[in-house]
Amino acid sequence: MKLLMTKSKTFLIGWIALGLGAIMNGIYYGQSAIGLENIGLCIILFTLVIYLALTPLTYQQQKFSILSAKMNPEIQAIQKKYKGKTDQISMQKMNDETQLVYAKYGVNAMGSCLQLAIQMPILFALYQVIWRVPAYVTKVKEAFLPLANALMGISGAEDYMTGVAKTLNVNFSSMTQNTIIDVLYKFKPSDWTALSKEFTDLKPAIAATQKQVDRMNYFLGLNIADSPWNIIKSAAASGAILLLIGAVMIPLLAALTQWISTKISMSASGSSSSGMTDTAAQSMKTMNTFMPIMSMFFCLTLPVGMGLYWIAGAVIRTVQTVIINKKLEKEGVDEIIEKNKEKVDRKREKQKEKEGLTSEKMKQYAYLNTKNIDREKKNRDLQRQAASAQIDESKEKPTNVRKGSMMEKAMMVQEYDEKHKKK
Repeated sequence: MKLLMTKSKTFLIGWIALGLGAIMNGIYYGQSAIGLENIGLCIILFTLVIYLALTPLTYQQQKFSILSAKMNPEIQAIQKKYKGKTDQISMQKMNDETQLVYAKYGVNAMGSCLQLAIQMPILFALYQVIWRVPAYVTKVKEAFLPLANALMGISGAEDYMTGVAKTLNVNFSSMTQNTIIDVLYKFKPSDWTALSKEFTDLKPAIAATQKQVDRMNYFLGLNIADSPWNIIKSAAASGAILLLIGAVMIPLLAALTQWISTKISMSASGSSSSGMTDTAAQSMKTMNTFMPIMSMFFCLTLPVGMGLYWIAGAVIRTVQTVIINKKLEKEGVDEIIEKNKEKVDRKREKQKEKEGLTSEKMKQYAYLNTKNIDREKKNRDLQRQAASAQIDESKEKPTNVRKGSMMEKAMMVQEYDEKHKKK
């Protein structure tokens, strides 16, 4: 997969990433003001800020998990009751009884899905910002600009950067400031050395840029723009044991913190295989085993910065879960259920009031329309009667009758009646 550090243009994700990028940019400016220009530290603080902002959603999700553990046996009993029945009446009854269980606990069946639907775009946008740091953090981009501008004015630089981009798996469609920075941000020490040998006239600019970028990019001895896998290979070849251990620890810590976070979240919410079917229990067990392994694999091949985010996120989620569940335990499940019921009842009352007002308005509108129709009909009848009386009084057919008038219509009716009376 080719990596591109310029801003994401993905629908919705790109817009959210702009907002999150502004937050990360602000954090980095704050660090810079106190002399701590380090992207690794910025990523950890950024992750903390975002997860704290998502605390209300995390709270609702954890509360739903606790209530789900209580509801599941009742819902499973309903499903068992209608097992094998596929007719429309049985399916409707099963749905109605399930809704009654949700109502009993004051829970919205779509509540958890809605929380995930809100969280997922934010988390995807987070990846984009951390993956493309120079695109969103102004001071990081500024560190590369002098060298990027210098390279744009040198013959042969485009061909060289295109070749390096292929080896680093970075998209390089054209020679621009952004695409050059995309490539430079992925540079390892050997790439900086090779660049200095290729463009000797730029040695001072290359050395100054590398020094500044290293100060920002290295966290606990690891280049956060490089992947642990690349660091492990180069450290093993050079015999740098401490660097090798540090690179190995990133994916291992990502897997361990993910496992601990999942374990604590499940135990705190009361979720267990005892309240599930055999298939569901096996699926959950597989997922809980697979997720940490997947985290380890991703953090082995993605940049170290992504691994730092993964680890920091898992640690923060674990702490959040412990604090939230202590609060929920203090409230008590019964009290939570009662509060949920009251909340649902208030929503229903508001809905009924709204529907009642709408219904009343429709009745008034219908009444006024009916009244107008009756008035118009009454006027037409009176006009016809007046016209008929005028004809009777004259005893002879008027000659100056306006076409389309009520008099003409009355005469036509009278002629029709007389004609049929004679027959």
